[in-house]
Parts: sequence; structure tokens; C-alpha cells
Amino acid sequence: MPADSLRFANDLAAFADGAIGGGLSPQVNALIAQAGELRHLPQQALPLLEQARAAAPRHPAPLIALYRFYFYGHQLAEARAVGEDALAIARTALGPSFGDVPPGDEAARHDAAVRFYLFTLKGLAYLNMRLGDMHEARLMLNALHRLDPQDHVGGALLFHVLTRHEKGETGEAPAAYPVRGWGTVSL
Repeated sequence: MPADSLRFANDLAAFADGAIGGGLSPQVNALIAQAGELRHLPQQALPLLEQARAAAPRHPAPLIALYRFYFYGHQLAEARAVGEDALAIARTALGPSFGDVPPGDEAARHDAAVRFYLFTLKGLAYLNMRLGDMHEARLMLNALHRLDPQDHVGGALLFHVLTRHEKGETGEAPAAYPVRGWGTVSL
């Protein structure tokens, strides 16, 4: 295997391991844990999460922790900014050709780095909807549909909600509303 391919495979494996917390230094892990214990004191928790991110800027775990801090603190614009950083880091880990061809069904179901990317894209679509940027949400959902046509991460539900919103439909969903899957969406 050429050196560049080996380095890329190692980087991708490290990112995938990192998406589930692997490869994180004990110091950074301790900062995240301490911030979690102080979640009821956001002014004290946030600097710890920022320290963790600064100490491991390319690792997904501090990004996930910071994203959750902002999301559950109803600071959606800040959560979106962290999500955009996470998407860029995942995109880099997946390589320059990721997305040229949709990942296979197995990758969409089991590859940690691919799933991290897809779930981040879905989260960003949701945040854009909540923040009123329906155009950006639609772009992200279109990309998600192309990359996850089997709807393994459940993005189709957001697409259906967005479509109903754009049509001005309110109230209960129609009886034919899909529980899961893209159905017959028109992008």
C-alpha cells in the first residue's frame, strides 16, 4: 500500500475510533467529564469544554461535547457553528473523494466515520430549520438523501417536515405520512 494510502487509512481509522471516544488523552477526557459534572453551572462548564477542544482540535469527542452543551442550552446558532466544524473535520477524515459516489449500504450502517458525517449533516439540517434557514436545511437534506438513500440515519423525516412547512401545511400529518424513508420525495 502506498504511503499516502496507508496514512489516509490510519487517519480514517483514528477518526472512526475517535467518534466513539477512542484516542482521547486522559487530560482531555477529564476536562469533558468535569464539564459534565458542572452542566448546571454553564459559566464554569463552557471554559472546560473550550480547553478540551483546544487541546484536541481534530478529535470528534470535544466537538460532540461542545455541540451538546450548546444544543441542550438552547444556543442553537453556537451549536450550528460547532456542527459545521465537525462536518468539516469528518469530511477531511473521509478524504477528498468522499461523496463523489454515495457510500455503500454497509458503510452507511456500520462505518463510524461515515455515520458521524451523516448524523452531523442531519443535525445541521435540523438546526438550520430551527434557526429559520430553510434554504440551507434543504441543501443539507438533499445532500443527505444522496448520501443515504436508504435513510439509515432518519433524515427523511426532517425532509417531510420541511416540505410540509414549505407548503404551509399545519396540523396533523396525513395518514400516508411515512414513518421512515424518503418515499417519493422530489428534491
